[in-house]
Amino acid sequence: MIVGHYAVAMAAKKVAPRTSLGTLIAAAALLDLIWPFLLLLGLERVVIAPGITAFTPLDFVSYPWSHSLLMSIIWGIVFAGVYYSITQYRVGAFVCGALVPSHWFLDFVVHRPDLPLIPGSDARYGLGLWSSIPLTLVVELLIFGAGTWLYMSATRPRDRIGSVGFVAFLVLMLVLYGGAVFGPPPPSVSAIAWTDMGQFLFIALAAWIDHHRDVKR
Repeated sequence: MIVGHYAVAMAAKKVAPRTSLGTLIAAAALLDLIWPFLLLLGLERVVIAPGITAFTPLDFVSYPWSHSLLMSIIWGIVFAGVYYSITQYRVGAFVCGALVPSHWFLDFVVHRPDLPLIPGSDARYGLGLWSSIPLTLVVELLIFGAGTWLYMSATRPRDRIGSVGFVAFLVLMLVLYGGAVFGPPPPSVSAIAWTDMGQFLFIALAAWIDHHRDVKR
């Protein structure tokens, strides 16, 4: 999934209102934040193979350290531990810790069987929703709509940044999503890695916009 991960993070604001949306998105997208560094280091591998699925031309050959179920749980425990040590907010730490492995389960729905359970295992899993662009769009955009609604039901804008800025943030996500779906294949693996790191900018933007919205009491 792409915007589906962001949607789950937005929905989580309802459960952990004191946690910044930037932090929630960082947790939900953590596996994809780790992945490009491992690609550049040669520890994980992806191949550009147009036609491998209808939705994406990427063949995820090997990514056990970022995207296996076991490691997603471990990364979640680490993230939750660091977050709790900084904030002492138990609910936020629990939610962040759960958001990290939620990434694997959402990917499981859309990926073809390429997700490992543990590093070193040859078994791969995935339901393959990416074989259909229309079905993928319907499922992911429904999740995105639900996440947006839950976030808006939990917060209210404090100023124009919190209102107009939030709408612009949503539009930007959807535009980039459309580009990823309907645009040309990436030119190289390194381009994939560097582009994926752009999510750090989204996290900063989300934190800034969330700072301009108040939690509804």
